[in-house]
Amino acid sequence: METIQMTNDKCQMTDEKSLSLFHLLDPEILANPYPLYHRLRTEAPVHWDPYLHAWVVTRYADVVTVLHHFSANRTPTPEQFTAMDLPELGPIAQMMTRQMLFMDAPAHTRLRGLASMAFTPARVEVLRSHIRSILDDLMAPLLRAGRMDVIGDLAAPLPAIVTAEMLGVPTSDCDKLKAWSADFAEVLGNFQHNPDRASRTLKCVEEMTVYFREAIRRVKTDPREGLINSFTTAEIDGDRLTEDEIIANCIVTMVGGQETTTNLIGNGVLSLLRHPDQLQRLREDLSLIPSAVEELLRYESPSQHTARICPENTELGGQMISKGQAVIAVMGAGNRDPERFPDPDRLDLGRTDNRHLAFGWASHFCFGAALARIEGQLVFEALVSRTANLILEPRPIVWRENLGLRGLNALPVTFEVAEPAILPLNLIQPREAVCPYHG
Repeated sequence: METIQMTNDKCQMTDEKSLSLFHLLDPEILANPYPLYHRLRTEAPVHWDPYLHAWVVTRYADVVTVLHHFSANRTPTPEQFTAMDLPELGPIAQMMTRQMLFMDAPAHTRLRGLASMAFTPARVEVLRSHIRSILDDLMAPLLRAGRMDVIGDLAAPLPAIVTAEMLGVPTSDCDKLKAWSADFAEVLGNFQHNPDRASRTLKCVEEMTVYFREAIRRVKTDPREGLINSFTTAEIDGDRLTEDEIIANCIVTMVGGQETTTNLIGNGVLSLLRHPDQLQRLREDLSLIPSAVEELLRYESPSQHTARICPENTELGGQMISKGQAVIAVMGAGNRDPERFPDPDRLDLGRTDNRHLAFGWASHFCFGAALARIEGQLVFEALVSRTANLILEPRPIVWRENLGLRGLNALPVTFEVAEPAILPLNLIQPREAVCPYHG
């Protein structure tokens, strides 16, 4: 009897391990996590993961419930890191507790209201022609070369330049901002503690803090339009943001503005290359561009999962989640839920009713979504209209070792210039010398 029980326990542990998101640490699973997501959705849609000590939620409707109703106040405090014998992570925790990403109302409402004013769809739409000009400048040498690394040459620099302008810092700093963003994103996207990564992230946080503190001082003496200026001059019920609050939320805005868009572009181009029928469909009908961006966001979501804290004892998917337990909402799995999206594993650039989860939900819906969409639309339009015979170079596809922010390390391609060649706008009409956002 005891042997039978031990065998059953062993089988149960094996089954639990086979369903764990811990498997995303395996490069092969990370390259294609969707079979694992499928098993979770069908076998245990609300699943206790003993390796992550958290509930994992994978059905679309349940993910929406978690994002809508559960608490975002989830980052450990410096004191908690000390109790876990990780005191060196205290400065990171101190900064993250001030970021709106990890806040609930009313603190979240206060900060988000200020930040989102700079990213309203109407205000961002004014930037479309300017972003196109930036893209033209980036693409000109690439078109002459007939090859590019989609990530390094396009998907990384474009949002880095745009984000610098939105913040109100010099665009010449975009390489520095991108390097910091990539480092800090490792904290946001991974389950495991990596001492080597922690030391690099600490250095990154220190450097970003110095950089934005200096930027705040420059803005106070020489005001320049942008998010930093909005944060420093804002007054809410007679209350102003502290310098540390401004720095923390400049950092999270900078990271979000770059990582999501870089991954959208890179993942999207790879998906089109893997589905040449859809790539050709887009070449033949550019009116599909907005729909295509939404489908590419759904199909290979730049942000795969996020964590929440259960605010009170809650039944979800037949499971009782206790107050204070961690819950991982897997947007990448919800976006492949057949109960919400017919034939979800098929890429369909004309898909209608495509309310995906790639930008989150409810109060924490990505306030930079409108900007990311426009950048994505312009890049895909440029690639399909200006290039022909777009071919992936024969190298292994390597995904970034980031379990939550899904993106590629590189995406080298070759191509021919489409005939008839479409001249960049800056060659056929004068362009503004300055960003219209900055007046």
